[in-house]
Amino acid sequence: MPYNRKLPLILGAMLLTIMACETSDKNPLEAIMASDAPQIKKIVDNLPKHEVQILYTQIDRDEQGNPVFTEHGFQLDSMQYFYPASTAKMPVAVLSLQKLNELKRNGKDISKESPFTISSYDNTQVLVEKDSTEENGKLTTAHLIKKIFLVSDNDAYNYLFDFLGRDYVNEQLQSKSIGPAHINHKFLYGADNSQTWPMLFSSHDSISYVQQGIQSQVDRHSLPLKGIIKGVGYTDNDGKLFNEPFDFTEKNYFSIQGLNKIMKAIIFPESLPENERFGLIEEDYEFLRFWMSRNALESEYPNYNDGEHWDSYVKFFMYGDTKQPMPKNIRIYNKVGMAYGTLTDVAYIQDKENDVEFILTATVHINENGIFNDGIYEYDELGLPFLAELGRQVYQYELERK
Repeated sequence: MPYNRKLPLILGAMLLTIMACETSDKNPLEAIMASDAPQIKKIVDNLPKHEVQILYTQIDRDEQGNPVFTEHGFQLDSMQYFYPASTAKMPVAVLSLQKLNELKRNGKDISKESPFTISSYDNTQVLVEKDSTEENGKLTTAHLIKKIFLVSDNDAYNYLFDFLGRDYVNEQLQSKSIGPAHINHKFLYGADNSQTWPMLFSSHDSISYVQQGIQSQVDRHSLPLKGIIKGVGYTDNDGKLFNEPFDFTEKNYFSIQGLNKIMKAIIFPESLPENERFGLIEEDYEFLRFWMSRNALESEYPNYNDGEHWDSYVKFFMYGDTKQPMPKNIRIYNKVGMAYGTLTDVAYIQDKENDVEFILTATVHINENGIFNDGIYEYDELGLPFLAELGRQVYQYELERK
């Protein structure tokens, strides 16, 4: 019988699959959520109200160093609505780099470092042309992406949202099977989300690309989501109270599984089919991973050493309930969201010193009075302690896992 050179690889793959199946039979999240830790118990004691969803991805490596994933879920439901808040900024940052690559392939002299200006809808005046936090005072895609991951800057997201256009974002999410998902709006009160601002990009002091306003053809998603009407009341931006549930139909949406897949697409692009990967080059991946993993104080431009920010400013898992410095051996590549009483984090957590790596994605809803937009949410008392303790317990499980 002739020797089959592929046989060891096939047997190895089968063994890894068997191991993954055996591991998946024991869901560590069940034990963690049954913990006596008060940060977790306070949420579990009234679990339906807090709308918890968790997805924990274990990462093992084969002999070639390729990742092998084993996923564990808790109360996962891709059609159960939660407000994703600033986690929506992550795909917009990634797709901005993809669009720049598409423009370059079409002959445009443009890059993430190209300065640009934003004009009024009728092109009669320049609205934005500088960014004082950038080293040379320029407005660039690269700098906006840094601000998105360092402090979750709203303006940075809004500008990139308009660079892409709403339809492009949602078409790309759909084409890469990241769903159910829909990005519908900017984080700017009264913004026109269907019409983008015109933009002018420069290279070597000359105009390299002009983008006129883009009109969206799709108003909003038509997903049959559950729980999209929430609470007992809400206030408008003038503080007027309405004693009726709040409708999230016009708001952005992502599932926990969708956020997890975007993280995989950034950290482990080779683990996805080619047609489901973002159109990025290695330099783009390195850039994203670097800034996703920085703490808020690890940047000179922009600089957030102003006394109002701290290491874990946008790192909810493990350290969200403390302002103390984070340990140097742990890197958290992530994007958080916090609004309307909902806290969400999607993170790849790595500890090279202890050979630990895993992906954790979770959301929790905190709104004791059931009123939305009143600014009264128990983030510090309930939400952040829960996510921090969840991250610590998964990390501890990883330390002990063979």
